[in-house]
Amino acid sequence: MTKKVAAAVKPPQALPAGYAGIHGGIVQLLDATRQAAARSVNSLMTASYWEIGRRIVEAEQKGRRRAGYGEQLMERLSGDLTPRFGRGFGVNNLENMRRFFLAYPLAEISQTVSGKLSLTELSQAFTLPWSAYVRLLSVADAHARSFYAQEAMRGGWSVRQLDRQIGSQFYERTALSKDKAMMLAKGGQPRPEDAVTPDEAIKDPYVLEFLNLKDEYSESDLETALIQRLEDFLLELGEGFTFVGRQRWLRIDQTWYRVDLLLFHRKLRCLVIIDLKLGSLSHADTGQMHMYCNYAKEHWAYADENPPVGLILCADKGQALARYALEGLPTQVMAANYRTVLPDAEMLQKEVASTRDLLQARGLLKP
Repeated sequence: MTKKVAAAVKPPQALPAGYAGIHGGIVQLLDATRQAAARSVNSLMTASYWEIGRRIVEAEQKGRRRAGYGEQLMERLSGDLTPRFGRGFGVNNLENMRRFFLAYPLAEISQTVSGKLSLTELSQAFTLPWSAYVRLLSVADAHARSFYAQEAMRGGWSVRQLDRQIGSQFYERTALSKDKAMMLAKGGQPRPEDAVTPDEAIKDPYVLEFLNLKDEYSESDLETALIQRLEDFLLELGEGFTFVGRQRWLRIDQTWYRVDLLLFHRKLRCLVIIDLKLGSLSHADTGQMHMYCNYAKEHWAYADENPPVGLILCADKGQALARYALEGLPTQVMAANYRTVLPDAEMLQKEVASTRDLLQARGLLKP
């Protein structure tokens, strides 16, 4: 009988002298550098968006005698800029740039910069990220908007903290308070959920759009494998699915969302939005999918297409689920037709389960 010999276990190597200090210093350096890089990109992006807004407003003023000139200008600019520079130049974001210039006019900006307004000088005037200015534009009252901007700059607020303060009506509560200094000091204290890591700052959807970068690298290995397999499965069904896009961003009000997979069904002539959930399915997920479908109908679908439909796939360890969001369709007849043509939910559930089990066997998914 062959005697088993235990494999030799190498003892852990002692750390070099002073390693903790060197490692800690490098971590701090890299974090600071990435934060500085995000700030630099944001400030230059914001400066260029202000300048684009200025040019749009000036063009509108020259064409003010022509009815609908502003709308025509926006549509044409978006149509010409998007193919070359990416999704950051949709009509909505161009409108944000226009409103941004009007909210921060030349007279106000020229107080903080000197001489000719180059992009470098303009960037010095805008110390908040573009996401923060977009959130500020939602504040109708000019005094409140100025208050939030000043406090955000003074206190170094993150976009999340700014959003929380605006949502809690911090300006109105401070104005009514008898001890305004106490309110400002207390309100300026960040919460743990307000923190934005350098990684998150770099991957801000606005920054990714400005640089025309995709965010697919942010997917986990599990999400990537699941979506890729399910995408292949649906396209191989022979039921008329065609690929449109993956990891598609959408912005509703001031919040960003991302759908995992976008397909088009040729027979139904509608978009099919697919969202993957790694945890259990909740009622909120269904409501969110209806919101996605409404957005897609308005912004992604063509006029001659049928309303989009949503498909929620749940890869929870306990039970795999697949659920269509058909309740928001205009008629029950249309919903029944969709059910007849679309792949059976039970078949999709089995595919999700088998894919999950396969990934688990390969060590991608913990049992």
